[in-house]
Amino acid sequence: MAEADWDLVAAFHAQCSEQNLFRRWGRTRLTPRDLSWLLAHAQCWIGLDADERPLALVCVGPVSRELGVFDLGLQVVDHRHRQGIGTALARHAARLARARGGHTLSAFTQASNAPMLRILDRLGPTRHTRDGPYVEIRVALDALAPDPKAALQ
Repeated sequence: MAEADWDLVAAFHAQCSEQNLFRRWGRTRLTPRDLSWLLAHAQCWIGLDADERPLALVCVGPVSRELGVFDLGLQVVDHRHRQGIGTALARHAARLARARGGHTLSAFTQASNAPMLRILDRLGPTRHTRDGPYVEIRVALDALAPDPKAALQ
């Protein structure tokens, strides 16, 4: 993803409820300036459906600048929740972080964001650190859980 993809990002966010935008970003709207900052600190990509419509946004990189820690940002459009998309993208992001020398995948989200907590807990052993209404979740990348779908192939 690049800054030139702003229209695609805006189309993605137009499919997300204000509640889920707030849960992901802490506000109901992402600006081009926010996207520029993310792109400067992380690798970001947009997942498209079969009709080339945006269905997910993922960012992974050393945003916190803590050595070996890669931060994950993940959002899936509301009408595609609970289909395994977020879990598959989080697994891919974790593998990417590990391949780039990361030892920990970290996410900071609202403590009430049960879908994101479940996704991260599925990746492997996690450590949750509560900070008021938020929680930081850390996944040890050397202990990633195997992908159960990979065993079926």
